Amino acid sequence: MKILISEIPDEGIELKIDEPLEIDAVKLISLVRGELGIKKVGPEVVIEGEITAEAELECGRCLKNFTAGVNVPVNVMYHPVEELNTENKHEIREDALDLGFYFGDEFDVPELLKEQIILNIPMKPLCSETCKGICPKCGIDLNVANCSCKEKDVDPRFNALKKLLAKGA
Repeated sequence: MKILISEIPDEGIELKIDEPLEIDAVKLISLVRGELGIKKVGPEVVIEGEITAEAELECGRCLKNFTAGVNVPVNVMYHPVEELNTENKHEIREDALDLGFYFGDEFDVPELLKEQIILNIPMKPLCSETCKGICPKCGIDLNVANCSCKEKDVDPRFNALKKLLAKGA
């Protein structure tokens, strides 16, 4: 779905999102839903709203797949790419971190949705906060069973500290 920027009225447009979306980095298992308000302020395009979807993620501790809801607040401002060609240097302010550029008169909404979803997926997703992960020696899922591995090998450089702990006790 593409929007012609020149055809956005002064009052803006409300866009209801309810469509499938394929993203290489994330497996979405539901439609992307939400509402976006798109306004044109001079040459800038301001997009605000919220989108939601269900994604299948891999736990960063136990490596099992799980389903998680992705709720993405969208608050982005787009400038024409021609502004990059000007000689003026622009300082990036903290409030301008959600800044993008558009080329020509078309704006690609699915690309915005993909970008916002990818940016809001955790870097290390967890199936639960209490996930114990897997044993680094035998590979057993510690959420399912206890492993029978012996005490973890201690780096021999810490033997001196072990002796100090024994004296203090």
